[in-house]
Amino acid sequence: MHAYRTHNCSELRKSDVGSEVRLSGWIHKKRDHGQLVFVDLRDHYGITQIVTDIDSDAFKIIDKARSESVITVTGKVVARSDETVNANLDTGEIEVTAATVDVQSAAEELPMPVAGEAEYPEDIRLRYRYLDLRRERLHNNIMLRSQVIASLRGRMVEQGFTEFQTPILTASSPEGARDYLVPSRVHPGKFYALPQAPQMFKQLMMVAGFDRYFQIAPCFRDEDARADRSPGEFYQLDLEMSFVTQEDVFQALEPVLAGVFEEFANGKTVTKSGEFPRIPYKEAMLKYGSDKPDLRNPIEIKDVTEHFKGSGFGLFDKITGSGGTVRAIPAPGAGTKSRKFFDDMNNWARGEGFAGLGYINMKDGVPGGPIAKNHGEEATAKLLAGLGIGADDGVFFAAGKEGDAAKLAGAARTRVGEQLELIEQGVFKFCWIVDFPMFEYDEDAKKIDFSHNPFSMPQGEMDALENKDPLDILAWQYDIVCNGVELSSGAIRNHRPDIMYKAFEIAGYDQATVDKEFSGMINAFKFGAPPHGGSAPGVDRMVMLLADEPNIREVVLFPMNQKAEDLMMNAPSPVSLKQLRELNIRVLEPQATTKKD
Repeated sequence: MHAYRTHNCSELRKSDVGSEVRLSGWIHKKRDHGQLVFVDLRDHYGITQIVTDIDSDAFKIIDKARSESVITVTGKVVARSDETVNANLDTGEIEVTAATVDVQSAAEELPMPVAGEAEYPEDIRLRYRYLDLRRERLHNNIMLRSQVIASLRGRMVEQGFTEFQTPILTASSPEGARDYLVPSRVHPGKFYALPQAPQMFKQLMMVAGFDRYFQIAPCFRDEDARADRSPGEFYQLDLEMSFVTQEDVFQALEPVLAGVFEEFANGKTVTKSGEFPRIPYKEAMLKYGSDKPDLRNPIEIKDVTEHFKGSGFGLFDKITGSGGTVRAIPAPGAGTKSRKFFDDMNNWARGEGFAGLGYINMKDGVPGGPIAKNHGEEATAKLLAGLGIGADDGVFFAAGKEGDAAKLAGAARTRVGEQLELIEQGVFKFCWIVDFPMFEYDEDAKKIDFSHNPFSMPQGEMDALENKDPLDILAWQYDIVCNGVELSSGAIRNHRPDIMYKAFEIAGYDQATVDKEFSGMINAFKFGAPPHGGSAPGVDRMVMLLADEPNIREVVLFPMNQKAEDLMMNAPSPVSLKQLRELNIRVLEPQATTKKD
């Protein structure tokens, strides 16, 4: 018989009754019934119930062992009586009567229990992550992550992509987020950077003649944590393709994403490959107030600026007269709510840093509220008819500069959808956001700058750059969004040096600056570069959606906390003076800041 186990803890069935077996695992739970003690023995695969009586030598050992001690049990498989069968366990029809028990590793008193799914403070969970990972929900999440990555990899290979590994030690990038820097011992005073993404390398692979690349790529960015973004590091399905249009990228990626989500959707419906809506950026900002819209929410925002120009509602008249906009957010069924619902929405908007949220509430077809009162009966009726507002509906209004009004309207759309329980459940709804603006006007710097990715190909290429208003130029750039979560950005790349120089010139960068800051890529493009494009959906975010988790830390093995600290490994930590000397580095203590009067 094997030294530790003949079966795992999820394997035994009624057909094994009478067999002598050996199991190893952790003591999940103990239940003392006087003359009998029952133990739920847990391993990676599942749970088997162990039973021992007070007269057995095994009893004495089990009785003293704490929860989460690792034990090996040898005994006989017996059938449970009909009334004690546990239908929730794969092994629920049997139990093992312990003949001998060996303690492989005794557990000390636990800082947090493993059995059960009670919530515990984040610092405890992260400090003892190895215990947290023993808990069923988190253990299943990490297994799901592994399965999702394996599925992604298989589907990419089926699509004709080849996996390559790009460098981890690279050059610092002047664009994007803050780099993690790595000092060089052999080149004093110089630093490598950990890659924010394999962007440059994957484009250079296309220049090198590799046609379809992918990688489950680690990325490193020194930026603050959010619910859908880990501090420090994350993984993405990085891909690039040569001789492709935007639509070719979509047709390659949609079957992979739709297929993986269908595989692990657990009964939820998924947007079919080939049916992902293409929503222009401008339309998304108008209808949803966001470039990552949650299409499960049926509410669509509408621009009602013209209705309030010269109207009796003075505040909105003043805003529209000075070039501002007014956006309407319908609230189906809100008329059945009390006035408190509308006032609470207004207070919420103020709490988010906005001036407020106007509204009209309908009661049996009669509009109420300050806007309806001051806007006039005829104008109000026309406004409500244009919005399709019913007898028991409501509508909220966001007003201000276009960007501010869109932002408030988008946030209000989400909140109204949640408060009125309008968000469709049991679905994964994908969409592409396309036609991003190439440039934007930077109010602070008082100049035109790139809106998103400076290396995207402008639509219309050189002709557009030379003959169109820069603020009217669109880019071949796109985002993939699922249920309001941005999975990735992507683009058809600007592979022409002449077009790249011109695009950067419009944004205020001369040729010498481009040659200096992006020398590796611009030089490569001078030796023949194919048209190419790609994307990089975030693996962590995909798993977070599939696991129905609100925070990305729940699907990462060993995440850091909000302060980018690894409490378990005590990182970051000081290093020895010897190490610093080898790297020619001196640590300066942060200067104390004093509050100015």
